[in-house]
Amino acid sequence: MTLIQTPPYVPVISVAESRTLADLEAAGGAIEVTLDPDTRNRVDEGRQFVMRCLAEGRPVYGATTGFGPLVGFSGRDADADQCENLLSHLTAGQGPDLPESIVRAAVLARLSSLARGRSGVSATVLEALAEMLGTSFAPAVPRLGSVGASGDLVPLAHMTQALKGRGHAYAGGVRMEAGDALASCGLRPLELDGRDALGLVNGVSLTAAAAGLAMAQFTRSHRIAGLLTALLADQLGCGTDFSHHHLLDAFGHPEVVEEAADLRAHLAGTRPTGDRPLQEPYTIRCVPQLLGAVRTSMRQAREVILQDLNGISDNPLFFPEHDLVLHGGNFFGQPVAFAADTMTMAVVQTGNLAERQLDLLVDPHRNGGLPPVLATEPGRQHGVQGVQIAATAIVADMRRSAMPASLQSLPTNLHNQDIVPFGTQAALNAFDQVRSLRLLHGSLALALRQAVHVGARRPTAPACADVMDRLVDEIAPIDPDRPLHEDVRRAADVLDDVAMSGVDR
Repeated sequence: MTLIQTPPYVPVISVAESRTLADLEAAGGAIEVTLDPDTRNRVDEGRQFVMRCLAEGRPVYGATTGFGPLVGFSGRDADADQCENLLSHLTAGQGPDLPESIVRAAVLARLSSLARGRSGVSATVLEALAEMLGTSFAPAVPRLGSVGASGDLVPLAHMTQALKGRGHAYAGGVRMEAGDALASCGLRPLELDGRDALGLVNGVSLTAAAAGLAMAQFTRSHRIAGLLTALLADQLGCGTDFSHHHLLDAFGHPEVVEEAADLRAHLAGTRPTGDRPLQEPYTIRCVPQLLGAVRTSMRQAREVILQDLNGISDNPLFFPEHDLVLHGGNFFGQPVAFAADTMTMAVVQTGNLAERQLDLLVDPHRNGGLPPVLATEPGRQHGVQGVQIAATAIVADMRRSAMPASLQSLPTNLHNQDIVPFGTQAALNAFDQVRSLRLLHGSLALALRQAVHVGARRPTAPACADVMDRLVDEIAPIDPDRPLHEDVRRAADVLDDVAMSGVDR
């Protein structure tokens, strides 16, 4: 018998379409990026216009001039030398490498901006980026270096150098010399001239990509927070007045009304025990208001991030149909800086909720008489005691790191960049925060699963019961004690799978 192996599915993304958060997540693996004829023609027209402007002796920042505060000096005579000079002085990043998923998403975001045809780069640049995304290649890009004000100059310079075969890169998840990584993926080193190098680095595509990936995960985690609240309320036998539509309609906030509707859907069919207090702790009773406010913040931040992903981030921009070269500040990442910091605040408060719900569940004075820390034999066993301690450390780390980056403006670059948004750091912080939130939710889910083992009732609402069944199938009861770090991550994976089916992306 011959086995026919189906090749792995490769998502197809057209640069002519609007970018989505799903596109950014797909770019973490191999994707096929298509360049339609209209895009090619638009890019070629922009490139020809740039070359005509240079031939006519028109001043064009970065092509006929030095960079940054050295704009008053002439640049190098040869285009290729000018490109080399730009990349050389910007290859100065420090710190650990960014995750491959962020870097590859940034490549897609940069490609999308360049494909609008306003940057004057050559079509071969777009083709090279698209070809790279079809492989496992990922430039090694250090975390620190961008202030997000004249584009993500330093990290995108490292990205471009790797595409030229310099520095380091990843192929198949293995870090190696960039030239070797290119060869192993069947890619040729990128060659640049004209305005190609400046077009590749002079935008905040890393910022937009990191913020977009953070928002994609937070969208799932927000739904997970509602599911876990419903599971907790159902297992404890709580009443459902806190989610009643008359109550929340009166509150007057549309997103809170939506949140309550989702909670009612999760809790449909639940049977309250009648043994709970008249009013539950705020970690249950005020969840519609809390997660509804989170939903409001998410919508605003998502809108800003998508606008950035589908706009043009560069300077100058070229408008051949109007015979215009316009110099300005479309590389200034303030919108996403604010959006990412707003997201971080919402993520941290959602983490606060999860940590407090875990505390409620392990406390025998508030959990309906379940054993302390959900231990099968308290004293001889310790249930989720270590998990709670780790969760406390995680939420403390999240709070400590929640200072808005967009408030940290520092003048630099001989005061050419005299005010900066630090959107890159804001976006990377949001990305880190949502990963921590996943671990808090995994910790709470593990405790909810253990609660059933030590005497809590199984959920009575069908939707909650389905989630608990998934957790029980994947995670054994803690009896006897065992290391639980992997179980927390496995629970987080289960929750992501559950949330994927109902998330608007």
